[in-house]
Amino acid sequence: MAITSSILTVIYLPLAIVLLNSFNSSLNMDWPPPGFTLEWWQRAGASTGLLDALITSLVIAACSAAIALVLGTMLAMALSRYKFFGKNAVSLMIILPIALPGIVTGIALNNAFRTLLGMQLSILTVVIAHATFCIVTVYNNALARLNRMGKSMEEASADLGAGVFTTFRLVTLPQMLSALVAGGLLAFGLSFDEIIVTTFTAGGGTQTLPIWILNNMFRPGKAPIVDVVAVFMVIVSIIPIYFAQRLTAKEAKAS
Repeated sequence: MAITSSILTVIYLPLAIVLLNSFNSSLNMDWPPPGFTLEWWQRAGASTGLLDALITSLVIAACSAAIALVLGTMLAMALSRYKFFGKNAVSLMIILPIALPGIVTGIALNNAFRTLLGMQLSILTVVIAHATFCIVTVYNNALARLNRMGKSMEEASADLGAGVFTTFRLVTLPQMLSALVAGGLLAFGLSFDEIIVTTFTAGGGTQTLPIWILNNMFRPGKAPIVDVVAVFMVIVSIIPIYFAQRLTAKEAKAS
């Protein structure tokens, strides 16, 4: 128990300090805080560049999660319901992007976009880049659910004359729905705070919230506002992870 408490303290104490500093009345982040204020939160809310970066991050995360939901579900269905040559290799290739170092993925995608495809880096390239690793979260959730479901109900639906799409819509999808929602929420959270891959795939006019933090962290007078944004990002990241965990726990308890 003592070891667990020590580990949790090391993880969460710095986050608690960031939270306190977001209310620190000292511009230089003196410690302990000489007083507390809401000025930095008000300045953050009034910052046009910050709000634009927030909207960009939300749009990218939503689009990446949507693409991951479609492709991840299709891939899980293919690998769960069909047998074909090279199945294990395909499964490994799907999971690999989440295991590779972000800087390797970023460099590879940058070269692919600019050299092979001749694309200008933009918000579109960031969405595509984020979708490559967000697919894994949806794929893993969907595959685990499909393997646990088995094929009996789908086969019964087919025996009763239902087509492939009707069976998926009325039988398979309702049973997979909670797993897909959990995977989509995790994908959203993963994309929202990604910075390494984003740095290599974003164009000059594309600034996400993590990149805004990186650009402003060491500017004079910006440290308190950066702390405010960091606290906000923690909250936004926790919400989808919390609901995804609740859905997964609920399904496990029901099973």
